[in-house]
Amino acid sequence: MSIKIKELRQKSEKELIALLAEEKEGLRKLRFSDSAGKLKRNHLYSEKRKTIARVKTLLKKD
Repeated sequence: MSIKIKELRQKSEKELIALLAEEKEGLRKLRFSDSAGKLKRNHLYSEKRKTIARVKTLLKKD
């Protein structure tokens, strides 16, 4: 499940940067598992991308 914007606004900048790195790594792992034919839940792509966009937006505003 994706992270809500309210939850993200409560985090510090360092926490957001760490979360961004974690989400990017998760997206990379999803791509590898998809290319290997192991990915069953394709909706995780969009959830990860949306969370990354939300975090980047909050980092840009600060």
